[in-house]
Amino acid sequence: QVQLVESGGGLVQAGGSLRLSCAASGRTFIIYPMGWFRQAPGKEREFVAAISSNGGSTYYADSVKGRFTISRDNAKNNAVNTVELQMNDLKPGDTAVYYCAAKLGTIATIASSTYNYWGQGTQVTVSS
Repeated sequence: QVQLVESGGGLVQAGGSLRLSCAASGRTFIIYPMGWFRQAPGKEREFVAAISSNGGSTYYADSVKGRFTISRDNAKNNAVNTVELQMNDLKPGDTAVYYCAAKLGTIATIASSTYNYWGQGTQVTVSS
């Protein structure tokens, strides 16, 4: 079993930045592709960004491309399966609960149904 814990959410003004982090515990001898999803009130959960297990491939939703950056550093033994999401130029429309997810295999995907493990989420609120 794998447990994911997100951190770094909070309240920020429009145009500001936040950095989310997600750390996995449990079966971390396996390196997982990981992703970020978000869910705003009254809306369905949507894809934000994803990164392959070796960090060589990244994917972004069009709405965040150029503003958000997903990264991981597998060279750090104690940071394997830790992924970060740098969010710049935040907009009120980015307000949501952000969820970290991990999946089996090596290839990252944008479909939430393909992810096997999920964190509890962290709230990001962007004020205008």
